[in-house]
Amino acid sequence: MLTPLEIENKKFSKQMVNGYSVDEVDEFLDLLTADYEKMYKENTESRDRIEQLNEDLAHYRTIESTLQSTLLMAQSTAEEVKNVARQQAEQIINDAQMNAKQEVTQLEQEIVMKKKELEDIAKQFDIYKAKMESLLISQLELLKEINKD
Repeated sequence: MLTPLEIENKKFSKQMVNGYSVDEVDEFLDLLTADYEKMYKENTESRDRIEQLNEDLAHYRTIESTLQSTLLMAQSTAEEVKNVARQQAEQIINDAQMNAKQEVTQLEQEIVMKKKELEDIAKQFDIYKAKMESLLISQLELLKEINKD
């Protein structure tokens, strides 16, 4: 691509017969140089801008990739936390059920022991009552004998 300076410095050989007017060619070259210089600057600025935009795009793509990775990691971590929480909840429930079963078994054993104690006390009471009856009967007979005399 020609630079504006190259266009401005371009010299044409001059012909005497049927040649171009030097003033017209110079004037046209001046106009062409001005327009070309403007377009050359715009082109350079556009290329710089495109380069900057490409760099920005690469930067934002890197950020996007990082965000996607972070999001996937966060989702994975959230699932893992939920699974751990679910397992802990199940373990707590299982422990509570096992403790409840143990307590029920223990209470049932205590009930059996208390029933046995109650039966023993009832037997002792029956024995005591029988002894008392026997004592009272013997006392009554003793009183009867004393009254006979």
